[in-house]
Amino acid sequence: MTPTGRLFGNDLVLTRTFRAPIEDVWASLTEPERTARWFGPWEGEPGAGHIVKVQMVQEEGTPWMDMTIDACEPPRRLAVSAGDENDLWRLEVVLSESAGVTELRFTQHLGTTDNVGEVGPGWEFYLDALAAAREGRPAPDFHDYYPAMKEHFEAQR
Repeated sequence: MTPTGRLFGNDLVLTRTFRAPIEDVWASLTEPERTARWFGPWEGEPGAGHIVKVQMVQEEGTPWMDMTIDACEPPRRLAVSAGDENDLWRLEVVLSESAGVTELRFTQHLGTTDNVGEVGPGWEFYLDALAAAREGRPAPDFHDYYPAMKEHFEAQR
């Protein structure tokens, strides 16, 4: 597997394309029964300004965490944040469609690039898990991503 993520300043950016309408890709990112297939389920009231609980099923102990929905502009943009000021994760997904192909642009706005060698492979894994879930394939194995992709991301700092 070849990593696709790139650092632009403190923004970690990864893209994927899907032969699907933008609304269908949006549903994969926002409907709890569909997010459960690749990232984890969530519960709560959707919409900007609300806090939802998200379960990260691929992480050890399958923890639940609070995520604040910072922006929700269907079917084009979703921004969420989690954590606290010492470890704040700010994530954003922007979708665009052209000729039946939807591009997903995922950005994590990093406070520092110190941990990009761990963070980058994780998002490569999750976005490939999204693609696998959409295509009805088994989820990838995280061990194929980390530590194999660590050097790719660290070299961009």
